Amino acid sequence: MFTGIVECMGKIVKIENDRTNINIEIKSPISNLLKVDQSVSHNGICLTVTKVEGDIHRITAIDETISKTNLKFWKKGDEVNLERSLLFNSRIDGHLVQGHVDTTGKCEKVTDKNGSKKFVINYFQNELFRTIEKGSIAVNGISLTVVESKINQFAVEIIPYTLNNTNLKAIEPGSILNLEFDIIGKWVKEWMK
Repeated sequence: MFTGIVECMGKIVKIENDRTNINIEIKSPISNLLKVDQSVSHNGICLTVTKVEGDIHRITAIDETISKTNLKFWKKGDEVNLERSLLFNSRIDGHLVQGHVDTTGKCEKVTDKNGSKKFVINYFQNELFRTIEKGSIAVNGISLTVVESKINQFAVEIIPYTLNNTNLKAIEPGSILNLEFDIIGKWVKEWMK
């Protein structure tokens, strides 16, 4: 369980195919604090640490993860948003994020709002995937507030701090993003069925 508050960014230093899996090595300020078998959010994907050597840690992604996330587009040199799992004795500044990406979305438009940036994101229709204005959504593992909500589309506005401290600064129209919809909304929708 995570909060969607990015702790730091890491840089991909190696990608290696291993049969149907992909092993990825990431250099980051928190890698040396990690332990093998620990769950860490990488762009919103909960992945298990399989190796730690100094300031580099390795993760392994399986077919299921590769097919449902933007991980298949990652390349050496890319920056990845990182967050260690939630401690239950700390504040939850974002919202409850599982690290189980629901789907990917495509950035349709980025607008400079003279102090912030607005991102419009489209996603594939699914009855469980809904947003509401002022509700929460995790985009690349970042807890954000929805400012506009339509069927299969939502918009978020990003403050300069978030832009400068996450990989959203590199997002442009056409970018593919990991989306995790609010767990409470998904449960309510499921119960309503």
